[in-house]
Amino acid sequence: MLVKGTVTIKDIARESGISIATVSRVLNNSGYASEEVKEKVLAAAKKLNYQPNAIARSLKKHKTNTIGVIIPDISNSYFMKISKGIEDTVYKSGYTLLFGSGDENPEKELKMLQVLLEQRVDAIVLATSGVSNDMIKIIRNTTVPVILVDRTIGDISAEFDCIVEDNVEGAYLLTNYLIEKGYKEIGVVNGTLDVSTGEERYRGYQRALADNHLTENTAMVFNGHFTEEDGVQAVDYFLNLQQKPQAILSFNNAMTFGVILRLAQKGYKVPDDFVIASYGEVEAAQLLPDSRIITIEQSPYEMGKCAGEILLDRLERDIKGPVHKMFSPKLRIMG
Repeated sequence: MLVKGTVTIKDIARESGISIATVSRVLNNSGYASEEVKEKVLAAAKKLNYQPNAIARSLKKHKTNTIGVIIPDISNSYFMKISKGIEDTVYKSGYTLLFGSGDENPEKELKMLQVLLEQRVDAIVLATSGVSNDMIKIIRNTTVPVILVDRTIGDISAEFDCIVEDNVEGAYLLTNYLIEKGYKEIGVVNGTLDVSTGEERYRGYQRALADNHLTENTAMVFNGHFTEEDGVQAVDYFLNLQQKPQAILSFNNAMTFGVILRLAQKGYKVPDDFVIASYGEVEAAQLLPDSRIITIEQSPYEMGKCAGEILLDRLERDIKGPVHKMFSPKLRIMG
């Protein structure tokens, strides 16, 4: 008795009484065979529990039907919604996603990029944790389509498909709203300036200050790495200042959650004690009654769908790029 997974084309040929060459044509749908012959071959394959060798098949077709997705934080709902949008778009065309989290660590991300290329993925979606010369060299030299999502890679982003948000405008809207409401002492929880989202959102904040003729107080700025722990540490930092902020402006949803969590642990209430403004919605904040958190409403699922369509253009329709798409931010008050 043959064990499932060890059956070969030779076994099917022996069982069906059909030549190896004809069996191969039937199983690979790559040549003529009569309906009678096809039925015999497929019946024998089913009887023997034949499982095609996906690796050998991909080498022959130069295609694996897999797409690598590298995101900074696999636990962040924002990036998972992007991934969901991609998957919902490409799955119907037979593609499977391979995920990896860079954990805001450029070295880890570079290794993951190398592994995905070794696995012969058909394309890569990259939301980078940081940029190195080695990474730039790799993505420039590969023939695999690369789509940049959420974060750009300096001047070379113009060479690739790129889907982002208008981070400068979003941060500007948040900051300007706080200023218009009378808040002058604003504690800023910024992400790393080594990635485009951190630099752009910080620039939007600075532009809003300038337009309102306000001078930046750098003591009110806490630079983190877009993680929940950064939000926790930022609150501890602000509470130790002699002049505490009236409002806290956080530049991503994970850091905002850390801010809210730490304030609650310290016995403070939102918005009675601190007003919170967040670049990105914190789903858990919906449980806070009348929190009045000011947010930038993002479109991660729609961004993912857009990336998915571009992937299909490159892989299925032979449509060339690059395509650059920027999503516009919207201000929203929660609670």
